[in-house]
Amino acid sequence: MSRSSVPVSAANMEADSVSVWPRMEPFLLGVLQVAPSSKLSLHYLRKMATYVRTRDGCFPILHWPMWRHIACGKLQLAEDLAWLYFETFDLLVGHSPEEKLERAECLSQCSSESELDKQRSKLSVDTLQFLLFLYIQQLNHRETKTSSQNKNWDDQAHLSFMQIHLAEILELLVEPDQLCQSGLTLRDCQVSLEAVRSLGLLLEGSVSRSKAVQPVHRLLNKPPLQAQAGYSTLSRSFPLHKLLSCLHQNLTLNPFGMTACLHSGKKLAWAQQVEGAMKRAKIARNTHTAPPGSKMVLMSQVLRQTLAKTSEKLTGANIKIHRCSEAFIYLLSPLRSVCVDKCRDSTVVLGPVETSVHMHSCHNVRLVCVAGRMVVGASSHCTIHALTPTNPLLLPGNADITLGPFHTFYPSLEDHMASVGLAVVPNAWDQPLLLGTEGLVNPGPPCYRLLPPAEFYTMAVPFKMEGDTCEVPGELAPHYQAALDEKHKRIQDWQKTVMDARLNKEQKRQFQDLVEVKFHEWLLETGHRQELDSLIPPTVTSLKEPNGPAADTHQVKDAKHIRAGRAVGQSPLAY
Repeated sequence: MSRSSVPVSAANMEADSVSVWPRMEPFLLGVLQVAPSSKLSLHYLRKMATYVRTRDGCFPILHWPMWRHIACGKLQLAEDLAWLYFETFDLLVGHSPEEKLERAECLSQCSSESELDKQRSKLSVDTLQFLLFLYIQQLNHRETKTSSQNKNWDDQAHLSFMQIHLAEILELLVEPDQLCQSGLTLRDCQVSLEAVRSLGLLLEGSVSRSKAVQPVHRLLNKPPLQAQAGYSTLSRSFPLHKLLSCLHQNLTLNPFGMTACLHSGKKLAWAQQVEGAMKRAKIARNTHTAPPGSKMVLMSQVLRQTLAKTSEKLTGANIKIHRCSEAFIYLLSPLRSVCVDKCRDSTVVLGPVETSVHMHSCHNVRLVCVAGRMVVGASSHCTIHALTPTNPLLLPGNADITLGPFHTFYPSLEDHMASVGLAVVPNAWDQPLLLGTEGLVNPGPPCYRLLPPAEFYTMAVPFKMEGDTCEVPGELAPHYQAALDEKHKRIQDWQKTVMDARLNKEQKRQFQDLVEVKFHEWLLETGHRQELDSLIPPTVTSLKEPNGPAADTHQVKDAKHIRAGRAVGQSPLAY
């Protein structure tokens, strides 16, 4: 996708024109997918903006104890909800993998609530950016139906939100002494350059001549926007009305958003492309042009296929898996975020996801992941095997959700986990929070269950790859390990029984035929037959993209599926 092909940099734009657009990640990763608490309305956030500017220890950095004081004491939010917002913002802004692993080590050693709170108290956020983060929770303000459209990925909704609410957003950045008693801004009030820096959380852009993506405050601090926005080098500030007008004039759709990716993104190459079977599938990416934080891969309408990929093209990307059915999808790279949306009767296995995995409006989907956060909304009859340091979020509209421990591995898994700063402890997969429109709620009729140990088994990723990981990372809870040991013992007992039976050659043949018949019946009943069959490539596999050069893919060695106990052909894993 060339920059000239997207709306922001059309060929007829002037050479020195500037475009400003909403950044994707604050809306994609930062906005919780439910209507926000009424305590996060502009009225209360204005009061908070004044409070933090006039109290010691709240500005320009806000630590957890002070936010808890404001949230619980002033805004009357529950402490768990206050922490959820604080933790979500911390996930969004990111830290180095080394920092995250060090924090995980400290948290894993906490043996009491007071020790945990002591560790939380070390965390701080940029005060003004946190205010803006709380404000954009209004993105889903009017969404009342649990099956409503997911706005977090919708770049058109992000642009509309900024166009409508930009004036209120700028008001939150104004100094308290420039507000009248009603809390409204005075006509001639100014916004400091330092305050405008915080807008970099929500806005970025480029001068079409250079095309380098920059935070909005840098664009506003040099021609041609500097004069247009009325910047004063003497006061190092902008008149609010001129700044608002300037931003409105230059605000446009994100050129790296979902709309542009669908229209002009590059097709993602897969090693296995069955003629006809992939006709409806739409797989596109912008990872070849997008800056960090805007890389995305969109996969839609993959039907009755097994697709697998481990690639630098996936590393650090935001992935959307949309309307896939009867599919087996393996994305075995370190990922930034994943949304599994409106999928049915499928299995999705992910490499480590740095921020969040969001399952929305799915039915009968098995999801396996290591992730910074797991979120499930409006889904039914789904099973999630997760390893996560944060409490899974269960949003409204769920039914018959099963949560189980992470139960698989692939050879480079632990290296990938380290690269995004995810450790095996702490692991809160079995401690979900139920989030409703009025904040955290006590469970009514249970919408989820924890996987019974009797139903637990490990899962084999059916591809051979390079790497050192040879077992599921971390330790299983004792009751799950005991159930697994019992299953292994039953297998050993069965094998011993067969050996002790001393069958002759004909009896062995008959016995083997009987076992195979029962095994194939089980494969058909459980749907695993389709999974195995889809791993066998056709006699002629195209490695070329339509009307394009050969894809940079190759197939890995023969794959063996542990449950089948035999080679089932080459895998469709691509690089």
